[in-house]
Amino acid sequence: MFEFFNRTTSDDTVPEAKASATGRVMAMSGAGRVAWSPRDAASLTRTGFTNNPIGFRAVKMIAEAAAAIPLVLQDSTRRYDTHPVLALLNRPNGAQGRAELIEAAVGQLLLTGNGYLEAVGEEGLPLELHVLRSDRMSIVPGADGWPVGYEYAVNGRKHRFAMVDGQGPICHLKSFHPQDDHYGLSALQAAANAVDVHNAASRWSKALLDNAARPSGAIVYRGADGQASLSADQYDRLLVEMETQHQGARNAGRPMLLEGGLDWKPMGFSPSDMEFQKTKELAAREIAIAFGLPPMLLGIPGDATYANYQESNRAFYRLTVLPLVTRVTSTIADWLSDFTGERFELRPDLDQIPALSAERDAQWRRVGEAAFLTDAEKRALLGLPTLEVGDGS
Repeated sequence: MFEFFNRTTSDDTVPEAKASATGRVMAMSGAGRVAWSPRDAASLTRTGFTNNPIGFRAVKMIAEAAAAIPLVLQDSTRRYDTHPVLALLNRPNGAQGRAELIEAAVGQLLLTGNGYLEAVGEEGLPLELHVLRSDRMSIVPGADGWPVGYEYAVNGRKHRFAMVDGQGPICHLKSFHPQDDHYGLSALQAAANAVDVHNAASRWSKALLDNAARPSGAIVYRGADGQASLSADQYDRLLVEMETQHQGARNAGRPMLLEGGLDWKPMGFSPSDMEFQKTKELAAREIAIAFGLPPMLLGIPGDATYANYQESNRAFYRLTVLPLVTRVTSTIADWLSDFTGERFELRPDLDQIPALSAERDAQWRRVGEAAFLTDAEKRALLGLPTLEVGDGS
């Protein structure tokens, strides 16, 4: 019995062979898995902004609308027509004006969830303001978790901006992120899956155009004497002729001459092919929603009436642009107040926004006709300082 056991084990032993520890894991990868684009800031910006028309237009519309909103500077007693802070914002540096600075800062905030302003100057109010690229900036946290510095990396070189007691030459603008203490969550990251679907649908449409705007048909070969396959030379010649004579936009509609037992069997669109346009429109709508932009303003098919367009434009300013500009300008005001030593507010001038003119007129009329309110209460409701110089009271 033992001899039989020894004989069977020695005969059936498999020879040793070296194998990779990850061989089985690599073998599991194959077709059918979803391939998403990378989620780092540079890749998201490339796929969702520079290579996607919906993401590009959404960021441009929000950033340009934010940059075009007039700003007012005021404290508890007056509103300033001229002020060193206003002069700085109107001409932040030699290459930019206020609109360019705000557009760049808001654009970085939308694309990466973070925006950084650098103050240039030794003491007092900065001499210049510059927007720094968010993908090059990193936060240096201290032992207590609060930032003690910021590092800006360019071409392998790093420059550190030191923070003292929470104050320094860097103003960090960031959006809310529930799972990160230092960096914000961008709208583009929330829309990343929809961006991938939209880009894939665009590539599919381009492939259909390259193939005469319809799925390929089938060329059936019925050879003589029962021969069911082409020779290698015949096959190569057929491929070359199809690519040069019957593919692409310039060959659309050209008749096909088949010989030697070849027969063309056209194929129509499958239901999945026909759904690609709807899939692309749904993906575009999701991208617009992630940025807080009414899809109608981007030309996405829907209930496009004049009244709906007016309401969408008003909602765009009320729900997206104004909250964003208010948050950005209040952060900048708090930051610059540390340099000047005086507290002030920097806010949008709601009376100078054409999209809100109708409701602002109604608000002014309601407040003005309220006889039970004092003048100070009316001014507070309209967002004005409690007392203007020269009021005499």
